[in-house]
Amino acid sequence: MTRYLALDAFRGITIALMILVNTPGTWSHVYAPLLHADWNGATPTDLVFPFFLFIIGSAMFFSFKKSNFAASPDQFRKIIKRGFIMFFIGFMLNVIPFTANVEDWRIMGVLQRIGIAYTVAACLVLILNRTGIFILSAVILLTYWALLLSMGEGSLTIDGNIIRQLDLAVLGANHMYTMRGVAFEPEGLLSTIPAVVSMLLGFELTRYLTSIKDKKDSVIKLTLIGGLAVGFGALWGLVLPINKSLWTPSYVIYTTGFACLLLAAFIWLIDIMKQTKLAEPLLVYGTNPLFVYVLSFLVVTVYLNIHIGDVSMYAWLYQQLSAVFAPKLASFIFAFSHVAFFWYVSLKLYQRKIFIKI
Repeated sequence: MTRYLALDAFRGITIALMILVNTPGTWSHVYAPLLHADWNGATPTDLVFPFFLFIIGSAMFFSFKKSNFAASPDQFRKIIKRGFIMFFIGFMLNVIPFTANVEDWRIMGVLQRIGIAYTVAACLVLILNRTGIFILSAVILLTYWALLLSMGEGSLTIDGNIIRQLDLAVLGANHMYTMRGVAFEPEGLLSTIPAVVSMLLGFELTRYLTSIKDKKDSVIKLTLIGGLAVGFGALWGLVLPINKSLWTPSYVIYTTGFACLLLAAFIWLIDIMKQTKLAEPLLVYGTNPLFVYVLSFLVVTVYLNIHIGDVSMYAWLYQQLSAVFAPKLASFIFAFSHVAFFWYVSLKLYQRKIFIKI
């Protein structure tokens, strides 16, 4: 089995980007590429979450490879337990510091989606072979496409989509995210199903990649796969818009294609050209990815709940930067400083060989 440092660097840059786009100094002043698309379409920021699912799928391959993909009751119990822990931590991040009323607690979120998707995807890769996974992935995407269009006119709007209708019925408006003035859950229950495919594709592409002995050959093949996927996703987007909030099938294929292209670039740079010095910061960042992601949310929560004068500590820190720099640049510096800080935390954990699994 061929081992690639590029996969570890890919994991690291994904975590760094998640922190960068989640912690601007102010949402009122953010460079356009660091914002999500308003509805249809995709910015660089819209690639980050599916990249996260992709790398979790990739990590699953190496984890289950150790046990030769053996499916056992104990293995399934471990999978369900880990998925539940991720869901629970994500839910707690929504409600800490418990200042909101219980009837207004948001239930879903990023870690919740990861927990559900991981549980389903991990069970599937132990049950099905490669062909079965690809067939099931295709069935999921095509069935989900049909479901998206089942609401008639307005099926793909923020008000009329089936994802929102299901979440309203199951979760209730008060337990959902408010987006553009509407109760809509971007990490909805139904839209988590195609997110499973994003993880499965990460798993299968890693299995394929590690089977290629010549790394130069792997760059060519990944570039070809990535280019075709981006092109196919864009063409599919002409009839079914690329949309992160709905996690449309065209979005799944499109973002997976970009994941392949970025991974191919990293393989060429790190594994072939041996530019490991450039990759070292990313390798460090990828050693405790989920823990660092959770920690970044907790730190922001602390900022928001400590007040300096009439404003939160978060706003006060941004104000100090905006007094020196232009608003958007100040907001970016604020976010990047958090990327640097959590890299330092990752480095200290790495140096002490502390690896915290969630």
